[in-house]
Amino acid sequence: MAELLLTPVGDGPARQALAHEATVELVDGVDPQAVGAAVTIALCGHWQHEGSCLWPHHNELVDGRARTLFVCEPDEEPAVRARIVAALGSGAQWRVVSQRARPVEDSERQLATDLLEVPRCQTSVDGTDVMAWLLDSDPAIRWQVLQDLTGAPADVVATERARVTREGWGARLLALRDDDGQWAGGALFPATRAPGQPRWQPWTATSYSLVALADFGADPDAPTIRDTIDLVRANCRWEHDGQPFFEREVEPCINGMVVVLGAYFGQPVDAIVERLVGEQLEDGGWNCWTEFGSVRSSFHTTIRVLEGLLAHERATGGTPASIAARRRGEEYLLERRLLRRKSTGDVVKHEWLQFSYPTRWHYDVLRGLEYFRGVGGSPDARLDEAVSLLRSKQRPDGTWLLEHTHPGAIHFAMEGVDGTPSRWNTLRAMRVLRWYERFSST
Repeated sequence: MAELLLTPVGDGPARQALAHEATVELVDGVDPQAVGAAVTIALCGHWQHEGSCLWPHHNELVDGRARTLFVCEPDEEPAVRARIVAALGSGAQWRVVSQRARPVEDSERQLATDLLEVPRCQTSVDGTDVMAWLLDSDPAIRWQVLQDLTGAPADVVATERARVTREGWGARLLALRDDDGQWAGGALFPATRAPGQPRWQPWTATSYSLVALADFGADPDAPTIRDTIDLVRANCRWEHDGQPFFEREVEPCINGMVVVLGAYFGQPVDAIVERLVGEQLEDGGWNCWTEFGSVRSSFHTTIRVLEGLLAHERATGGTPASIAARRRGEEYLLERRLLRRKSTGDVVKHEWLQFSYPTRWHYDVLRGLEYFRGVGGSPDARLDEAVSLLRSKQRPDGTWLLEHTHPGAIHFAMEGVDGTPSRWNTLRAMRVLRWYERFSST
């Protein structure tokens, strides 16, 4: 049967119903719906959804024959088929024997007609649904979208995450590593400073390169990562006084980052955690200038220490002292609504209302909200103002912008310039709102 065409009322383009067929072999015990789920995520951005869809479709797997009926405009067919092919090839729990484009069969005529009557969802971001736009990205973003926003099956998420060290930004960053496991020959700063380099801190040394790999979700057990961490432990020393990388620096803002990295990459950092607990200030936070006499906490330092304490707690269970310190530190931020001075109620710094990624050592409201999402549980009412700010920054097309890039030398750019849509900020904002609204609705 030839493809079905439907000319909508008005000036809209005709749509056609087509089919794609694959022969697949499932691993024993795998849910057959996982194959269709992978295709649905590729076409809709959701594992489960209701109502309209960017490309209305129907999946079926019978006796090893997987068929997808889908509806699209004629000029969209190559792109839609490419998404289906990629989705079918993404599963670790099945093998694709063959696949090809197919016409709609006579027995599917009514189903195809029904799909043609399904309205398309509202489009945005250069004509693409926001979730599809997020998925049309680097593996470092894609696996997190699948896990945090679509409810994808675990094997689909794991397959995508495994690509981080082999493809895209993760592979590119690993290729820039020195033979001794470091980046640019230093821990916090490159071993040599390029002539004419701006005064801003460069972000190309080992510490921020490892932070990027952790943000990307690089598998800590991947051979390239294990080798890298072994080499960093053996060769990387802090510029302050030659301390081994995973043993400590002296500033709590740096040590908070080291604890995050140690927890993520499986390195012992208990001694640093104990030190950080002892450095907590009376107001509940931390400040990198404590050794120079500061007795008032800093949002920048506090968020980094809290991220470290939470990561250590998740990895090891923490200690009663570290858990208590974490909760006191959270109160420091909550008492200030994540953005205001406790003394006057004024906004501390208006630049914190602008969202950046990578965040480096800087605080902003989205980073604070991401932290509390990581803590989990029911959101504290003192987050409401920060969440309202987050919602106000969503653009009509459903995205959030990159607003405040922190200057300094980088390995390579992942996104556009400030003022353009940011996949990183959109992902981070959407998952914060998913968490917050899940509890608000109950």
